[in-house]
Amino acid sequence: MPASPVMACVALGANLGDAVATVQQALRDLAGVPQTQCVQASSLYRSVPYEAQGPDFINAVVLLQTQLSPLALLHALQALELKSGRERPYKNAPRTLDLDLIFYGDVSLISAELTVPHPRWHERAFVLMPLAEIWPERVSDAQLEAVKHQAIERWVLQDLS
Repeated sequence: MPASPVMACVALGANLGDAVATVQQALRDLAGVPQTQCVQASSLYRSVPYEAQGPDFINAVVLLQTQLSPLALLHALQALELKSGRERPYKNAPRTLDLDLIFYGDVSLISAELTVPHPRWHERAFVLMPLAEIWPERVSDAQLEAVKHQAIERWVLQDLS
């Protein structure tokens, strides 16, 4: 366990079932992870699958302050994925919920189970756009320019009341 809290960044995505409700529930569930608190969450975004298949994704990014170790946080994220019915039948399969640990403070870690920073975070508009919304100093204009061809839009929920 870290001696002091660490800022971690998690990307959320879903493209099966009620993806909006799933991502919103995951945001609530992240607040219940032990020794962890949500600092800020982005808006929801809708994106076309990138290097994946299936319907459009609903995405978000959340900043967490945690005292969990990187692997303990990863295991907590994986438990939330399983709770939502996540299966891994093949690489980049459609998913009920995907939670990726993007950053864990300034830690650089490569292991069989976890690599942080996430090795492809800077190639994905569905991470960069929401991250730029809540942690703009982590995203450069050049990074945003490099992914501008990827279809993504901020999701505006309709008030049906």
